[in-house]
Amino acid sequence: MKFRRKKDAVSSADETDAEATGETETLTGPYDADELPDDGVERVDLGSLLIEPEPGRELRLQVDEASGNVQSVILAGPDGAIELRAFAAPRNGDLWSEIRPQIAADMAQRGGTATEREGRFGTELVCQVQVQRPEGGAAVQPSRIVGINGPRWLLRATFLGKPAVEPDGAEAWENTVTKVAVRRGDQAMPVGEPLPVILPEQARRVPPPQA
Repeated sequence: MKFRRKKDAVSSADETDAEATGETETLTGPYDADELPDDGVERVDLGSLLIEPEPGRELRLQVDEASGNVQSVILAGPDGAIELRAFAAPRNGDLWSEIRPQIAADMAQRGGTATEREGRFGTELVCQVQVQRPEGGAAVQPSRIVGINGPRWLLRATFLGKPAVEPDGAEAWENTVTKVAVRRGDQAMPVGEPLPVILPEQARRVPPPQA
């Protein structure tokens, strides 16, 4: 199982050393649900997303009240949050490279900015856009968006709050992304279609985090 990320590049010298010592590289997530390691972790099953609970992180589901459909999964903490969404992708391809310009154009249309930078998961977008506060008035909301290509899926993670404005100190939040598993399913879906998230019974509906 291969994921596109900056750290995947290994020199031939490193490979030779690993072979000589008998060491093998341990792949980390995000995982495909069909290839989850036997780690004994009980994850929250949300259909297309399997989320590992973490101390200090609250799991929230952003629901469209009109349709009742879950739009995204949010893990929130005292200093920030991650919004997770999964999409159908081609079997072979780089959907993240294709949609980055679309996200940047959308930010520009909304009067914001989107700048590319290289991070732990490869090329990511650092964004700023004006939003309306619930109590009135406008504010600038920073975010950092990463995309990870998987087998027939794309996982998009949007960092909000401190992990968005301080990426060099966001290792713990990025580690949370590596624990996610994506269940693509066998059904045919258009490329870019959001994978369905199932709202568990007895779930409490809460609003999305504010900047």
